[in-house]
Amino acid sequence: MQSIHTQVLIVGAGPVGLTAAMDLASRGIDVVVAEIRRAGEPPNVKCNHVSARSMEVFRRLGIVRDVRESGLPADFPNDCAYRTAVVGRELTRIPIPCRADRYTATGGPDTDWPTPEPPHRINQIYLEPILFAAAEARSQIRILSRVQVEHFEQSADGVIARAQNLDTNEDITIAADYLIGCDGGRSTVRRLIGSRLGGTDVVQRVQSTYIHAPALKDLITQKPAWMTMSLNPRRCGTTVSIDGRDKWLIHNHLAPEEIEFDSVDRDWALRTILGVDDRFQYEIISKEDWVGRRLVADRFRDGRAFICGDAAHLWIPYAGYGMNAGIADAVDLCWILAGVLQGWANPALLDAYEAERQPITEQVSHFAMNHALAVMSQRRAVPAEVELDGPDGDAARSRIGQAAYDLNVQQYCCAGLNFGYYYDRSPIIAYDGEAPPPYSMGSFTASTVPGARAPHVWLADGRSLLDALGPAYTLVRFDPAVDAAPLVAAAARSGVPLTLLDADRGKAGFDFPETLLMVRPDSHIAWRGMAAPQVPDRLLERLRGAVSQPTGREHGSAMAAATAHVA
Repeated sequence: MQSIHTQVLIVGAGPVGLTAAMDLASRGIDVVVAEIRRAGEPPNVKCNHVSARSMEVFRRLGIVRDVRESGLPADFPNDCAYRTAVVGRELTRIPIPCRADRYTATGGPDTDWPTPEPPHRINQIYLEPILFAAAEARSQIRILSRVQVEHFEQSADGVIARAQNLDTNEDITIAADYLIGCDGGRSTVRRLIGSRLGGTDVVQRVQSTYIHAPALKDLITQKPAWMTMSLNPRRCGTTVSIDGRDKWLIHNHLAPEEIEFDSVDRDWALRTILGVDDRFQYEIISKEDWVGRRLVADRFRDGRAFICGDAAHLWIPYAGYGMNAGIADAVDLCWILAGVLQGWANPALLDAYEAERQPITEQVSHFAMNHALAVMSQRRAVPAEVELDGPDGDAARSRIGQAAYDLNVQQYCCAGLNFGYYYDRSPIIAYDGEAPPPYSMGSFTASTVPGARAPHVWLADGRSLLDALGPAYTLVRFDPAVDAAPLVAAAARSGVPLTLLDADRGKAGFDFPETLLMVRPDSHIAWRGMAAPQVPDRLLERLRGAVSQPTGREHGSAMAAATAHVA
């Protein structure tokens, strides 16, 4: 039996597991990743969007250029088009800059993001190999391909996992301080920690087909688009350009009464969505049928074992926030885990992970499901007039196009889900009673309320504030005359690594009175003030997890605000 020792064992080498591994390695933590697939084995064709917040993570990990330069051709429009069919009449278009213009584009609904790294459209078949190569190159990460973790046991000192090499049948024992399950919707780790998914088991079924169709691009007379939604009374669907040339992923959105994936003839549906006749030739590469759900695990942790990504939550991928929410899980967990392993954080700090991420995933799951239901209702209401020539057809197309734009611009240009969400019930955030501003899928109000995202500020040396955050907490000072010494000294006494950073408030993009912000490595605000607190040691004890949870008053104001915002 092979025996392996590491600090953290990650089960699953998808985007979430690989990001978690690189985040931990960047903090000096040794990681083993166990993955049942072979090294280099491609993933399914899914997840076509990397959010701005995820791109910020890749920027910090030093791989953002590799990610940004992959996927669609540099000049290929990332627009979302709505047409009667892919080769039919266009109803409306949501403009999204191509990657060549991503950093410079202004105007339109998907520009002027408050971040150094705007979103990026790239399919997972291109993204995951980049992440795998980057993780494999790091000396503190060891990837075990074709290895399946079957069971694990915990003690006060660590985790012992039992695994098997799927090629040789060799038994493997992996001893770790902690374990993270990033092993997908059928997660073994979730089952072993006794966690269960709850919510809505079926929101929509989608018959999805990945095809090779070189002739399609020449049939499209309109400006190309990354994603094209077909709206007609016979069959509505979504067509995604995977490589900007010959490969396409076509989603046939099944009606509620179409309860089997083969309820509708696949070839007929595909041709109807594309708007082509029987002479059109294509090759099916794979069938990627899936069920859109709204499920969130009832617990994200048991002792030294945690779950992230699809292991913790599954929802219909509107706004592209399946994988991206999983990456946010990993980033939230890993800096805390590193702090505990490095000794400056109390193990109680780990309680913050579930307290922060579970409510957020509940919120996002409802955003996604409610939007999906609204889109499904719109599809069912497409009138026959949308395909007519003449004034009646023009009027119908104008009406349907405007409604589609108004409904969907928020999911494809989702600033709220990127920058508006906040942690309102965390034991390691010093709340001050002010309610955070509401946010939606598409919009938000920038804020310095504890739990919210720190503002993006360009520094004098050309870096973003986010580039300059330290490995643990960063005290951002917007007035150099303010005395930060009490907080710096308290951090030194408590052993908490603290970086002091001066920034220009005028470059933050919004007004706020505070001169000091305590910012976490995941860019969320842990505390704010006009000056150092009278008892800075108590604040530092909270930040390292060594004091009890917030009082009822602190907790209650934020909780009440969050309930109102979600409603």
